[in-house]
Order: sequence, then structure tokens, then C-alpha cells
Amino acid sequence: MADILSVTDLRKTYGDVAAVDGVGFSVAEGEIFGLLGPNGAGKTTTISMISCLIAPDAGEISIDGHSTRTDSLGARKILGVVPQEIALYPLLTAAENLAFWGRMYGLKGKRLAEAVEYGLALAGLEDKAKKRVETFSGGMKRRINIAVGVLHRPRVLLMDEPTVGIDPQSRNHILGLVRELNKGGMTILYTSHYMEEVEALCDRIAIMDHGRVIALGTLGELRRVVGGMDIVTAEVAEIPPKALAGIRALEGVDRAEIAEGSLKVFAADGGGVLAPLVQTLEAHGAHVSSVAVAKPDLESVFLHLTGKSLRD
Repeated sequence: MADILSVTDLRKTYGDVAAVDGVGFSVAEGEIFGLLGPNGAGKTTTISMISCLIAPDAGEISIDGHSTRTDSLGARKILGVVPQEIALYPLLTAAENLAFWGRMYGLKGKRLAEAVEYGLALAGLEDKAKKRVETFSGGMKRRINIAVGVLHRPRVLLMDEPTVGIDPQSRNHILGLVRELNKGGMTILYTSHYMEEVEALCDRIAIMDHGRVIALGTLGELRRVVGGMDIVTAEVAEIPPKALAGIRALEGVDRAEIAEGSLKVFAADGGGVLAPLVQTLEAHGAHVSSVAVAKPDLESVFLHLTGKSLRD
């Protein structure tokens, strides 16, 4: 399938800080493409440049052949944007907010009325149409915020951390909305620091850190970065340096790191190293409160590439 979005060597600097430092990727039409990274990785700055909100210092962005530098109007006509911050007027009702933003998209008359009806149905808030947004829960506001971004039925939708600060039920509803929009043919660029969401939704994923893309591929391809190894996580109050050195020397252990107060051990056979791992820790006076074995996930890929946790 042809690429509908192309980003090449994108750069943005604020003072001495390189917020985006040579980012490049492409998104195929009909794809859900994820930008995953910790807060401050450069995801929002990247989205802001793609949406023409801020100008890049260098690099090129093309949306269905429209350069954001030379034809920003053509590019923006194709885009819908769901910002991280709620972009709603609290004193207006849900329907009034949708109607206002619909007019900003140039919708009028019957088309506007249909768009408002569509937005309310998409958000599952038809019964709240005449309620002021200030009375809504965080999850309801997020759903209307998404509806605003798709009123004009864009071909490409940019979603920046759309589930921040909401309850699990609302999060699941929003993830369902993303899948529904994509099934309808919409290409989606989805940014998040929640690896579970990206794993569940995205066809391909770019992992960002310190303004750079450090890995890109399908979930399966990224997992292979870790070498297909199991991850043994041990909760230990304190790990003496000699204990860590002893664990790294165990047969079958590829490497061991400390992240978020937990010990992460990478091994081809996680179950096989459990007993010697616990024995080594206890021999050095470390108390193990729990231990678990898991297959590689995006957290382990990020740890492997950066030496730190995605949530650090």
C-alpha cells in the first residue's frame, strides 16, 4: 500500500535542546502507526510539525504529496488532529462544541447537522448532546475531543496521547473508537507513552527517545531486537553490587539491569534461571518479594536499547 505520510530528517531545536533530532518515518494509507516514547521524547513536537502548528527547523513532511512547507493548506485539508490538551469550550454543550468546530472546518447546513449527529454517535454521547461540557467526566471530554477531530472525515488522523488521565473503562472505549475509525479507512498516527495501547492498536511502531527514532518496525520485528529472550523480573528491596555481578555471570543470563526498583534479567530460558537467580540474591542477603517470567514486550525493547525503563 502506498505511503500517505512521509517524514524525512525532521528537526526542531529550542535553545540548546534538540526536541526533534533527525526523525524520519513513513505511514502507509490505512495503517495505524504508533509513536511510542516517554514524556519528553519529542512525540508532541513531531505531531505539531506534521499538523503545521509549528514550523520545523529542517526536514520535510509530505501528506499525500502535499508538502507542509510549500502547500500547507493542501496538507491540512487531509488532516484531522486530536490534541493532547482538551480543545473544547466548557460552557458550551456537546452539540454546540461540535457545531462550532464543524463551522471551523467549513461545514454548513445539512452537512454540519449530519456531522454533529455523527460526532455525538461516535462518542456515544447522543443523550448528553444538550449538556454543558463542564459537567462531563474526563473520559467523556476525551471522547468529544476525538469527535471534533474527525467531523470533516479526514483521511489522516493525528492522535496525541488521547487517553491521558482517564479511567480504564473510558480508555477501552477510546481504543475501540480508534479501531472503528481505522476500519472505516482512516489512517491514524497514534502517540502514547502507554506501551499496552500501542501494542494492541498499531500495525507498526516507532520508538522515540531524546528526539530520535531509536527503533521502527512491527511488534514482532521490535521484539526480535531483544533476541527473543524471556524477561525475568524480580522485586528486591535492595540489590548489592556483588549480587548483580553474580547474576550477570550465571549460565544462560544474557544481561541484567535495574529499572524502577526492579531487577530485569534477560535469558533465553527464563524458567531455567529462576532458581539460581533467587539463590544468588539470597546468598548476598537480598530479600526477594516476588519473581515473574514474561515474553519480550515494548518495555523490554526500550530497556534493551536505552538501559532505562520506558516509564522513567
